[in-house]
Amino acid sequence: MQIITTNEFDKAVSEGVVLVDFFADWCGPCKMLAPVLENLSREYEGRATILKVNVDNDPDLARRFGVAAIPTLVLFKDGAEVKTVMGYQAAPALTQLLDSAL
Repeated sequence: MQIITTNEFDKAVSEGVVLVDFFADWCGPCKMLAPVLENLSREYEGRATILKVNVDNDPDLARRFGVAAIPTLVLFKDGAEVKTVMGYQAAPALTQLLDSAL
């Protein structure tokens, strides 16, 4: 899974289904979510993209999407924000979220 920055963000979410994980290295629930997202990234390869944004490195991007707690996951379809979920999410919930946009 790729970590993207503010400069790459708009292009990265402009096409297809993209799930963005706003995280921080010090966040416990973010660390718990990481392997779930890694598995989903492999499972949805070619159909959806999962990207990460480090809120400590890109606070302006976090503010732009109203990220008040982490992890926050924002789902995009062709550049449009579709849904936002906060906190740890189990794989079945994320599968349902991704499938809803495909």
